[in-house]
Amino acid sequence: MFQEQDNGSASPLRDPRDRRLNRIAGPSSLVIFGVTGDLARKKLIPAVYDLANRGLLPPSFSLVGFGRREWSDDDFAGYVKDAVQAGSRTKFSQSVWDQLVEGIRFVQGGFDDHDAFDRLRGTLQEMDEKRGTRGNVAFYLSVPPKSFEQVCQQLSSHGLAESSDGRWRRVVIEKPFGHDLQSARDLNAVVESVFPADSVFRIDHYLGKETVQNILALRFANQLFEPIWNANYVDHVQITMAEDIGIGGRAGYYDGVGAARDVIQNHLLQLLALTAMEEPISFDAAHLRAEKEKVLAAVRLPEDLSRHSARGQYTGGWQGGEKVTGFLEEEGFNPDSRTETFAAVRLDINTRRWAGVPFYLRAGKRLGRRVTEIAVVFKRAPNLLFRDHAEDDFGQNAVVIRVQPDEGATIRFGSKVPGTQMEVRDVSMDFGYGHSFTESSPEAYERLILDVLLGEPPLFPRHQEVELSWKIVDPFEEYWASLDEQPEPYAPGSWGPASADELLARDGRTWRRP
Repeated sequence: MFQEQDNGSASPLRDPRDRRLNRIAGPSSLVIFGVTGDLARKKLIPAVYDLANRGLLPPSFSLVGFGRREWSDDDFAGYVKDAVQAGSRTKFSQSVWDQLVEGIRFVQGGFDDHDAFDRLRGTLQEMDEKRGTRGNVAFYLSVPPKSFEQVCQQLSSHGLAESSDGRWRRVVIEKPFGHDLQSARDLNAVVESVFPADSVFRIDHYLGKETVQNILALRFANQLFEPIWNANYVDHVQITMAEDIGIGGRAGYYDGVGAARDVIQNHLLQLLALTAMEEPISFDAAHLRAEKEKVLAAVRLPEDLSRHSARGQYTGGWQGGEKVTGFLEEEGFNPDSRTETFAAVRLDINTRRWAGVPFYLRAGKRLGRRVTEIAVVFKRAPNLLFRDHAEDDFGQNAVVIRVQPDEGATIRFGSKVPGTQMEVRDVSMDFGYGHSFTESSPEAYERLILDVLLGEPPLFPRHQEVELSWKIVDPFEEYWASLDEQPEPYAPGSWGPASADELLARDGRTWRRP
């Protein structure tokens, strides 16, 4: 059930035990723009219900939808209930629903409708008077980036963005944060002209995943790993985000975006930063962000981008016993499109810890299986004692952090094979969240929405991180745009184009097969 708690502005430096006990949102409203879209229906609304069901929202909480549909409050409540029953992680509870539905409201209108924003202001005032939300509001912009400016200006002109008299106002924006460095700067200027920087929450849902947060625990809560987490012992790092599906009707969004802009610029560079960063002095947002930004600022691009990058487009064919459509044959696509569905790059980090250790990032669609992982691959042990064995008989030790779908971590090391001979073979020691903990992991959006309502920003990248990421990706995009040919084709169910294998082969390495 809901619990009442006035958390105010929670201090991120307090005792961690207090932090666990007090992570309950205070009185507040959440306004979702674009509430009829897939993200809101499949992720945001179920996450709100799951938070309520876990007792992390107060009785005074209010959920307000903003959209063009001519719905009454009851119509919207029915839509919310259907979304909850279809997508919530926790079991449906009628008593929780009865409490939640009392604070559900809908405001009909478009982003250019001044009267609609007046009605929104009136609705929020009503929630304050009837529900006791204390004027605290988070605005979730689940809308295309081109609409951010209009919505923010409407909020500003109708007096909805101002924090005053002890109340707070916050805005949440979804990726993509622009399509290059300049557009990201322009977008940031628009949003921060209305909301102060510490009231802007840029959502990267990957940072809400338990396994992504577990990178910090694995590295800094264990003496086992940190002493060898450097160039003295690490040979290279591979970060992979593979999907086994195609674009799935997202032609309007995906064409002109591609794999590098879609996931490398945000998800994979965030994983790189968490893997390579120095230990922050606390989990305070300023300290955590500062260490990530240092890593991104230290990234160095290869001198020859042609030799250290690869891109591809999936073709039609058979995958998993099913005949699938090629990228260029997908409905709504230009057959001459040069948008990549697979991208791989090599990056280096110019710090004492990582000098000489390449980081290989790859992302693609219609690959062998759905998996996101970070593989820290160690240098080979000196072949002194086992002289009768060829060097290739020994694999390389590795720590593999599985972000999805089988969340956990694996340590790969050499072990003697039973028998009379001294034969060594690679084996794995595995940790899985599902095996080690009885409580299921919350969805990423549960954690992130709760953090917004609490005003705790460590998991949200600020504009400096976004701009540094674009500085890394833009040169690859500009190089690919200068090429006359389309990306290299690759078969569905494979692991990308041949050029991706050649990228590592030039360095004497091979991709892991997840």
